Amino acid sequence: MRPDLAACYGQERLPRYTSYPTAPHFSVAIGPDTCAEWLKAIPPNASASLYLHVPFCRAMCWYCGCHTSVARRDEPIAVYAVALRCEIDLVSQQIGHRLKVDHVHFGGGTPTIMAPQTFADLIGSIRHSFFVQPSAEIAVEIDPRRLTHQMIAALAYGGVNRASLGVQSFDPVVQRAINRVQSFEATAAATQGLRRAGISGINLDLIYGLPHQTVASCLDTVRRCVELRPDRFSVFGYAHVPAFKKHQRKIEEASLPDSLERHRQSEAIAGALTRAGYVQIGLDHFALPGDCMAAARRDGTLRRNFQGYTTDTSSILLGFGASAIGHLPQGYVQNEVGTRAYSESIASGRLATVKGYALTADDRLRAEIIERIMCDFGADLGQICARHGSAAEAMLKSSPRLQDLISDGIVELDGASLAVTDDSRFLVRSVAAAFDAHLEGSKQLHSRAV
Repeated sequence: MRPDLAACYGQERLPRYTSYPTAPHFSVAIGPDTCAEWLKAIPPNASASLYLHVPFCRAMCWYCGCHTSVARRDEPIAVYAVALRCEIDLVSQQIGHRLKVDHVHFGGGTPTIMAPQTFADLIGSIRHSFFVQPSAEIAVEIDPRRLTHQMIAALAYGGVNRASLGVQSFDPVVQRAINRVQSFEATAAATQGLRRAGISGINLDLIYGLPHQTVASCLDTVRRCVELRPDRFSVFGYAHVPAFKKHQRKIEEASLPDSLERHRQSEAIAGALTRAGYVQIGLDHFALPGDCMAAARRDGTLRRNFQGYTTDTSSILLGFGASAIGHLPQGYVQNEVGTRAYSESIASGRLATVKGYALTADDRLRAEIIERIMCDFGADLGQICARHGSAAEAMLKSSPRLQDLISDGIVELDGASLAVTDDSRFLVRSVAAAFDAHLEGSKQLHSRAV
């Protein structure tokens, strides 16, 4: 790691590039009627992925950047689940045929906040409206502190085969500062219970850059997590945006590490995981060598979507629930963010789309370049531009940021092929940003590059 580069580029606020263009550029010009047209255009032989957003938790974690709220009673959650089932039916009617599905992901919030029978009914609605392939990955995000045996049984019965457990940090000082006190024992019990039920795909989620966090506490958390031998780790940098997430104001900014310390924590975690036998996947994922994500990294088929790095190759993502984003061949669509507005739209028999973005030819070209940079730490601009009927030379000239990255030794250019240098990979978002034609004017909405 070069401290001069971390200091120079680290403070810049940049997207995580889980989509391109990113959500701040979505427009209300794309509404339910446009979404309905795009759904009707899905061909019968297509396959899709589904994302279902459950925006409820029992308590708010102060670091959280998700669209979620605290629900202490079960009734609002049950009512919301009914709206989800109605939306599933409404969307499938617009499509007009039983679409094949290869991936299903339940995110939140805390999806397992639902009652077991409610979750089973929701899975039933999905299988009724779509043809979920026998080989489909069905994943769910889990708060280990509140996972019951009954819910584990419901997950297994519904065909869930991958579980992402939130850990963040086992340091009690950090846990108190983020309002998420979680023992290693509770995490281990959840992991063991899932495996006993046949849910063998286990991911653990960690965060660095949290208040009072240190390299030593990061390493201690990794040591404990490795004992559980999950298939994958996700390791994200905390994004402090209190102007948009008011609960983050409960975190004292003076307790947050600076960019250099954040990078030291990130590097320490990466080193510990690779020494433990995990393969680094892109910027922030790690997987055991035999995992399909490690295989996708090796053969160049790794993808990136709203869940981060993925093996999902589908060009169609249908998003269900409040704030959920979908990706169709024509562009992006996003639902109403508020649960009440979302539920009212669905109850009226109307799609809940509130904004979106229609992709241009230039967007598609830049999206592929950015995705390959984020996944492979490089891109063959000649091949990519040729596929889109464009010239690599024009793309290179369109990026004034790129010359600075080359001059600073972050990027090496060989003809029309670029590669991020090994000691600069932590700045891959900065390299991707060099090809972002929409970046100016939205920087304040994003997290720091390091």
